[in-house]
Amino acid sequence: MPDALDATPYDALLLLSFGGPEGPDDVVPFLENVTRGRGIPKERLKEVGQHYFLFGGVSPINDQNRALLDALRKDFADHGLDLPVYWGNRNWAPYLTDTLRDMVRDGRRRILVLATSAYASYSGCRQYRENLADSLAALEAEGLELPRIDKLRHYFNHPGFVEPMIDGVQESLADLPEDVRDGAHIAFTTHSIPTSAADTSGPVGDHGDGGAYVRQHLDVARLIAGALRERTGVDHPWQLVYQSRSGAPHIPWLEPDICDHLEDRRTAGAPAVVMAPIGFVSDHMEVLYDLDTEAKAKAEELGLPVRRSATVGADPRFAAAVRDLILERARAERGQEVTPCALGALGASHDVCPVGCCPACAPRPAAAGADSPYA
Repeated sequence: MPDALDATPYDALLLLSFGGPEGPDDVVPFLENVTRGRGIPKERLKEVGQHYFLFGGVSPINDQNRALLDALRKDFADHGLDLPVYWGNRNWAPYLTDTLRDMVRDGRRRILVLATSAYASYSGCRQYRENLADSLAALEAEGLELPRIDKLRHYFNHPGFVEPMIDGVQESLADLPEDVRDGAHIAFTTHSIPTSAADTSGPVGDHGDGGAYVRQHLDVARLIAGALRERTGVDHPWQLVYQSRSGAPHIPWLEPDICDHLEDRRTAGAPAVVMAPIGFVSDHMEVLYDLDTEAKAKAEELGLPVRRSATVGADPRFAAAVRDLILERARAERGQEVTPCALGALGASHDVCPVGCCPACAPRPAAAGADSPYA
C-alpha cells in the first residue's frame, strides 16, 4: 500500500466545468443557460444549436469530465491520497449549486476547486469564481453552513499539462505524409476572446497588450515548439491563432482566426499544418466543430494537408499534475515551504487571485480570491 498523502486542511476536490447538452432536447435549454440575460431569441439559439445537432445534440464535454473524474480517483487511490472528488457545472447538470449543497451535507468544509480552464481570463477564471459566489449565496439563503473554498492555481505550464500536448503534436506530425512533414507549420489554437478581456486578464501588473491570457499561451507554444525541436531536430514554424469567436462583429476579438490562418499559410506555400488546441483541456464541442469540422473543411478546400493534435483530456500525467497541485496548495496552507512545479519563462501562477485580476465589465462578487466576500 502507498504511504498516505496529506491534503490537510482540505477535505474534498470539486471539478468545476462548463457543462453541455446530452441529447437533442437539451440543446436549446442549455444555450438559454449559457446566454441568459442577453435577450437572444429562441429561434437564434436553434440556429446556433446546429453545431450540437450535427453530433446528435450531445456535447462531448460531460463524458470527458467523467473520464477525468475516473482518472483523478484512480490516481489518488493509487498514490494514497484520501480526497473525495465531486463534479459541478456552470451551465448543465450536475449544476454547481446542487453539487455544493451535496458537499455541505456530506460534511465538507474545506474545498479545493479545479476548473477545466488552464489559463487566466475572465471566462476561464473570474466567471467561475462568480459562479461559486452565486452558489454560496444560494446555500446561505437556505441556511446551510458555508464551506471555505479555494481554487487551484492556473496550470497552463505544469509539466503534466504540457508534456501530453508535446506528445500529441509530435504524433500528429508523424501522421503527415513524409514529403510534407518536416516543412509543416504548427497552429497553436485557443479560444478567441474580446481584446478588452485579453488586455485585462491576469493580475493588474500583467494588463495590457493581450494580458496574461496571450502571454501564457505564447509561453506554452514556445515550450512545445522547443521540445519538438529537441526531439526531432526540426524547427517547425508556428503561430498562436484563435477560434470559436462568438461576439458581435463590431467588437474587436483576438485574431487571426484559424480558418483565415490556414488560407494565409496555403498562400505562403506551407506544405501542411498541425492544429494544436493548447487552449482546451479536452475535446469539447468547440474542438470537434471548429477544428475537426469547419477548419478541416477549409483545409480540404485549400488542398492543404492538416492534422489536429490531441488535447490533454484524462491523460494520467494530467491527473498526476492535479494531485501535485493539491499537495502543493495544502502544504502552503499549512505554512510549509513550497517549490511550485512550472515550466517556461513565466513561473508558477498565483494561488489567490488578487484584486483587479480578470475584472468583469460589471462588478460581481467572486469567491476564492482576495476580494471574496466568503473568507
